[in-house]
Amino acid sequence: MSNIIQRIEAFSQLGQFLSQFTTERISKKEQVLHNDLFFDAFKMQVERAQEFNGWFTLDNVLFSCEGWSKSLTNENLNKFIDSINIKKNTPKTIAIIMAGNIPLVGFHDFLSVLLMGNSVVVKQSSNDKHLLPILAKYLEYIEPSLKGQITFTEEKLENFDAVIATGSNNTARYFDYYFGKYPSIIRKNRNSIAILTGNETDDELNGLADDIFRYFGLGCRSVSKLFIPKGYNFDKLFNAVFKYKDIINNAKYANNYDYNKAVYLMSLFDLLENGFLMLKEDTSYASPIASLFYEYYDDSNSLKEKINSDKEKIQCVVGNGFIDNEIAFGQTQLPTLLDFADGVNTLEFLNNL
Repeated sequence: MSNIIQRIEAFSQLGQFLSQFTTERISKKEQVLHNDLFFDAFKMQVERAQEFNGWFTLDNVLFSCEGWSKSLTNENLNKFIDSINIKKNTPKTIAIIMAGNIPLVGFHDFLSVLLMGNSVVVKQSSNDKHLLPILAKYLEYIEPSLKGQITFTEEKLENFDAVIATGSNNTARYFDYYFGKYPSIIRKNRNSIAILTGNETDDELNGLADDIFRYFGLGCRSVSKLFIPKGYNFDKLFNAVFKYKDIINNAKYANNYDYNKAVYLMSLFDLLENGFLMLKEDTSYASPIASLFYEYYDDSNSLKEKINSDKEKIQCVVGNGFIDNEIAFGQTQLPTLLDFADGVNTLEFLNNL
């Protein structure tokens, strides 16, 4: 197997390849390696992604590609690896069961496993299975020693040493049952929240709109719940989210909007809505597509206690000076390599196998 410097270089070259696919444009760069083999094939999968999954719009797929291209630099990858003291371990085979809610959602696990010198067996979601195999092939062309280290399967997982699985609370019980005897990271449902005071700037609320609507709100880093002070004026928030008004033209989103609105109205719930987003007062964290839950808070200390006691349900807390480790408005869908899902350090897990 290649050494870590070669693996970092391979992923850095992959970052260069992905830099051709941005939300501004798709454009071929002369200096990118193996473009003759891979550019047109990947471009076709990016442009056809919505045919396989109605949520994978061109803009959202390109947003994901652009995000990964910025993360996969030599500097970032070295900082990522240098964050732990790597032991001289025997390479292992790691099974990854990927979710399919947003494009390339399992890439961070894939990257972590390979950078640490392990082999990977990937079981993809049927909702997101067309992008990663091409990128894996690209890596093998850049670094031939990776050939044979990456396997994609739709069969029952066998012959592995540890597992990283991401799914719902229901599938997590299934994962626990089947993989209980293996070292594992098993991720369940989590949601992200935002703490508002009423003093947010227009820029912050514009950023919050991105946190809510990017990927149609399907990511665990998507804000699905607001905590607001009594008497909060929603007008500024509705003004900020108006830039996403065209989201209702997506058929899958519109169907969810109509269905959830009918359910709420039949249940006689009070709603605030603007034609493409419904706001509902609710104590739970997971709001359905096209809706956003909110809850009032009286004082910041009791809210901090609540967030702390519910931390297993929360992925990100968006705010400005409210709590430690909060994320700035507009940044939830721009994680760094060191923003580990559920706060579980994948590199440490792999290092200790």
